[in-house]
Amino acid sequence: MSRLQLITLDLDNTLWDVDSIIIKAEGELLKWLGEHVPDSLQHYQGERLDEIRAAVFAEFHHQAHDLSFMRTQVLYEVIRRTGMQDREARQRAQQAFEVFFEGRNRVVFFPGALDMLEDLSRRFNIYALTNGNANIEKAGLSGYLSGAYSSADVGAKKPHPDMFHAPLTELDLHPQQAVHIGDHLVDDIHGANAVGMHSIWVNLTEHYRSDNDSTPTREVADLSAVAQAVEDIHSGL
Repeated sequence: MSRLQLITLDLDNTLWDVDSIIIKAEGELLKWLGEHVPDSLQHYQGERLDEIRAAVFAEFHHQAHDLSFMRTQVLYEVIRRTGMQDREARQRAQQAFEVFFEGRNRVVFFPGALDMLEDLSRRFNIYALTNGNANIEKAGLSGYLSGAYSSADVGAKKPHPDMFHAPLTELDLHPQQAVHIGDHLVDDIHGANAVGMHSIWVNLTEHYRSDNDSTPTREVADLSAVAQAVEDIHSGL
């Protein structure tokens, strides 16, 4: 068996801080709703919004892995409660989602993220594996990645094996020929380990790993250390 040929990596909280991005995108969405569907704001807050989200999840729980669909459906339900007709409500919901989506993909990379990707992309195929709905082109990643799979594409979320098998199957590779990089001990590290891939835990917050957590092949505290961790795994095969 040959050495490493594939790197898969998480996006949110591995390459950027997703919470700050979502907060800004939500702000842009609220501004748009206030300008275009002002009556919707009374429903897009507090317990009313919680009730709508719960109802959408109950009806479409089989699509909960598709965050774009779920958010658009919530927006539709919010706007429809203003008394707007169905067709226009759906149009407005899609427009509102697109405003949010643009902001959601206006990412601020962690220090060293792009240097890491540039270095690794010279030597390996890199695929994103994300439970989120970031768009690699809008986020400025298409020049580094060979492809991407989201939970919406696969129909399951990490740590489900199907997420990790997707790029392996596409490239006809064995799990031992791949390493997954991510920040989440369950979704990323446990998921990759379970299918037989190598794993690198990006622990930027000095998170404590308990004895019950999966053990990564390598652990780094800075993205500038990822390339060396990959090389260590690669040369050790």
